[in-house]
Amino acid sequence: MIQRLLPFLSDRDYMRGLSTIAVPIIIQQAITSVLNAVDVLMLGQLGEIPVAAVALANQIGFLMFFVLFGVGSGASVFSAQYWGKKDITNIRKALGIALTMSIISSAAFSILAVGFPQAALRIYTNDAAVIEEGSRYLRLVGLSYLLPAITFSFSMVHRSTGQVRLPTTTGTLAIIIKSVLSYGLIFGHFGLPQLGIVGAGYATIAARLVECAVMLIITYTKHLPAAASPKEMFSFDRRFLYAFLLVSMPVAVNETLWALGVSSYNAIYARIGTESVAAYNIASTIEGIAFVVFIGLMDACAIMVGNKIGAGDQETAIRYGYRSIGIAVAGGVLAGLLILITSTFITRFYNISDASAVFVRSLLIIMGCCLWIRAANMITIVGVLRAGGDTRFGLLLDAGSIWVIGVPTALLGAFVFKLSIQWVYLMVIFEELVKLSVGLWRVRSKRWIRDLTQTT
Repeated sequence: MIQRLLPFLSDRDYMRGLSTIAVPIIIQQAITSVLNAVDVLMLGQLGEIPVAAVALANQIGFLMFFVLFGVGSGASVFSAQYWGKKDITNIRKALGIALTMSIISSAAFSILAVGFPQAALRIYTNDAAVIEEGSRYLRLVGLSYLLPAITFSFSMVHRSTGQVRLPTTTGTLAIIIKSVLSYGLIFGHFGLPQLGIVGAGYATIAARLVECAVMLIITYTKHLPAAASPKEMFSFDRRFLYAFLLVSMPVAVNETLWALGVSSYNAIYARIGTESVAAYNIASTIEGIAFVVFIGLMDACAIMVGNKIGAGDQETAIRYGYRSIGIAVAGGVLAGLLILITSTFITRFYNISDASAVFVRSLLIIMGCCLWIRAANMITIVGVLRAGGDTRFGLLLDAGSIWVIGVPTALLGAFVFKLSIQWVYLMVIFEELVKLSVGLWRVRSKRWIRDLTQTT
């Protein structure tokens, strides 16, 4: 009976691929999310201003990471389909293009963070104390922005070629180092100086340095598919570059516009009040823990769908897409229930005001009820449409909905209706509903399937 309701349980190839790819990613994301929550908890002991300062300072890094994710996703789409044909030569060319674009992008963000931190933070808040604290942190972590550019590019190609454990291991190692050092440097433990918010910045730099170094050493020591020489990475011709940009640029633009949209939400929440942005940062951190399973599912779906399209098996690619979306909906409902349960007591662990605690609980209730919608959208857009090469439609759907519906709705709720943060956030969820309905229509049309290996 269960197998009749959930046919993917009897599909051994799907379940084997899902477990092989998704489980290591889920483990890494779980550790990352939990320890990120611990970082917020540690900063929360210093008060609302440090929490808000780091949250807003990290918006610059957040924007950069999504640009890198967009570029890396473009390389991942190519790599997954080429890996279906075991074409390592073109995989390494894709890596070279992604690495070049990522380094240029991260250098621009580094200049902004190091050279103009106060100007960057004024976009989000006019609270002088938050700007002062956040500038100290942002100026420091901006020095390390080039490292994730390298790590991201290699990680995306590794995952697309079945080397899931390496980025999982290095990412987990980095977040553990960051959390331990943050604890020592924020509070002055382990014989380390007590640096407060600046200590969290030093911990971030150390973690990123170790992550990048270990990633490169293991990649080239084990001669993995991504172990490309400079000649192999940069031997692409104009035709290959054009085909790559045709697919990857919509993804990069998509992620950039989406990240700018989410960053705009944070700016709006911050303008509502420092308590509001601190509450949102705490609540979204808890939600991030619940999302770890879906990030693993998203990556696994994208890789398996891309591999099958590259191998010429479109029917299996379609079946894998449907099954992954179904798991996202079911899992989103269960994870949402867990968030609802935690909403009753999670605020006890933070040194925040009663008003902020009310905001946190209200936000968690809304997030718990709507998690399945966001999970389904994640799998639909990134795991299915993007993996199939339908990146331009994904751009219009994802970035279009957030800027045409989401941001105007948030502005209306915050500055016209003068609503508190939980009601503004609830209004923004309407954008996710529109996105879900249009995305599922596109999946059913089957017009998202494009074999990119035939165009290069």
